[in-house]
Amino acid sequence: MPPVAHDCVHEIAGVRVLLCAPQGPPLARAADANAFIAAAWEHEAQLVAIPLARLAADFFELRNRVAGEAIQKFVNYGLRLAFVGDIAGPAAASRALNDFVREANAGRSLWFVADLDALRQRLAS
Repeated sequence: MPPVAHDCVHEIAGVRVLLCAPQGPPLARAADANAFIAAAWEHEAQLVAIPLARLAADFFELRNRVAGEAIQKFVNYGLRLAFVGDIAGPAAASRALNDFVREANAGRSLWFVADLDALRQRLAS
C-alpha cells in the first residue's frame, strides 16, 4: 500500500482507518490529539494511523508524558491507534520506549508498524 498524500479514510480488513499523511499539523502535545480524534469521528474511523513524521521530535521521550497523555485520549474515545514508521532506532536507544513498543504491539488498541502494508497484515490477522 503506497503512502498517502493527504489524510483519507480506507477500509482495511473491515476496519475504517483514518490514514494520516506525513505532512500536516504535528502531534506535539496531548491537546494536539483532539484534531486527529475529531477527524476520525468525522469520517467514522475506528483506527487512526499516524506516520512518525507527524510526531514531534521528543514525542517518545516517555518522561515528558506527552505520548502517554495523547494515547490515553484515543483510548478514552474508543479509537484504536497505529504509529506508522520505523521506530527501531528510537526504541533501541531507550529501554523504556522499547518495552512500551513491545507491550503496545501485544495488545489491540495501540500498535507500532513499519509501514501501511504491515498495518494491513496486522488488521487482517
